[in-house]
Amino acid sequence: MADVLAKLKNCVTVTGGRVRVTDGDAVRGFMDSLIYEAVFNADEEKRKGLQRFVIEIAKQMGAIPASIQSLYEEMGRNYPGFTVPAINIRGLTYDTAKVIFRKALEKKVGAMIFEIARSEIGYTNQRPLEYSAAVLAAAVKEGYRGPVFMQGDHFQTVRKYYLDNPKLETDYVKGLIREAIDAEFYNIDLDTSTLVDLDKKDLREEQRPNFQAAADLAAFIRDIEPKGVTVSIGGEIGEIGGKNSTPEELRAYLDGFRETMKSGKGVSKLSVQSGTSHGGVVLPDGSLAQVKIDFDTLKKMSDVARKEYGLSGAVQHGASTLPDNAFHKFPETGTSEVHLATGFQNIMYDSPALPAAFRDDVYRYIKENFAKEKKESQTEEQFIYSTRKKGFGPLKQKWWDLPDNVKGPIMKELSDKFELLFHELKVNGSRDLVDRTVKPVVIDKTVPEKILD
Repeated sequence: MADVLAKLKNCVTVTGGRVRVTDGDAVRGFMDSLIYEAVFNADEEKRKGLQRFVIEIAKQMGAIPASIQSLYEEMGRNYPGFTVPAINIRGLTYDTAKVIFRKALEKKVGAMIFEIARSEIGYTNQRPLEYSAAVLAAAVKEGYRGPVFMQGDHFQTVRKYYLDNPKLETDYVKGLIREAIDAEFYNIDLDTSTLVDLDKKDLREEQRPNFQAAADLAAFIRDIEPKGVTVSIGGEIGEIGGKNSTPEELRAYLDGFRETMKSGKGVSKLSVQSGTSHGGVVLPDGSLAQVKIDFDTLKKMSDVARKEYGLSGAVQHGASTLPDNAFHKFPETGTSEVHLATGFQNIMYDSPALPAAFRDDVYRYIKENFAKEKKESQTEEQFIYSTRKKGFGPLKQKWWDLPDNVKGPIMKELSDKFELLFHELKVNGSRDLVDRTVKPVVIDKTVPEKILD
């Protein structure tokens, strides 16, 4: 580590806590080692300082954290015919992000989001600052310049915690929002749909706890967002109730939200339910059931959101395990954003390149540490599939330390998947529109003065 930092002194300066890059090519050459130390250095204070250092280097080299708000406002006026992929990376974050940026450069993709959910932050052991650093380090390594959209996904009020103590749970979510914005996540998806009260007979009263809590959190975001940045905020009427969303629910939520918030920009998109399930539906043998998604619902919801409220459109969650031949339907139905997570995790775990002994070690860890989560109705295969996402955080360094002859083929599979998704979602060539509509603001932040010592 000392050797890397000593060499960086020849290509990066730190004066008054401000970072300036003097030799970008040299920095790019050192990035693999630097981000590794930023993630795994044993000293927490040093680790956080290095993560901020990486982020400041990235901004100096043209990879700038940004809000997608102005692109979504344009989509609200004139839908461009593509659906923005929002990509959750649970493991091998730096390597996977490099693959994404490489493919984005090749296909001239600008409309893409890197995100991590409240729950994922916990079980993948990736706080927002670390996630930002890993993504932006990958951008530097691949020579990607321009806005980089990072998003807090499912910043959710957990129903049981909220009902027990609304203020405590709300304060927790606000703390997470503050942490994320400080880490330069300028896109936040609020999920207060957990609070919908289905015992009410009137739709507006059903949605009232949802839109009131969301408006409170949105107002908080507007109070703390950096000068010059309008954080893109998402709302959700999604999963609650296990049924597809309706235009009437959408109107009840958005009308109530606007009346409650009263001033300031509201949401730029709205997540809905149209038949998917996070992670897919697992059969007893561990395989995935074919999920039928109601694209007609998505089209109706996107049309109402765009034409009546000026939003970018509807957002679909839990889509990564859909068959490849389904993704072209999202832009055809005017869906503005689609969230993708488990499918990439599955590629990592199920790749023939992953040594069986390594996979067995991860599964053994899961069985030993999460046995209480196994439901009586689950087969062993269903339990492993539903729980193996928790094998990334505690074993993160072992995943990162996999040799190149293992990671290389896995990254090739992921690259092929991203190429397919970018094509089917029609974001190839979207860089021009992003550059025209999004003007990222560089928010200078300081690093510890002696970060290079």
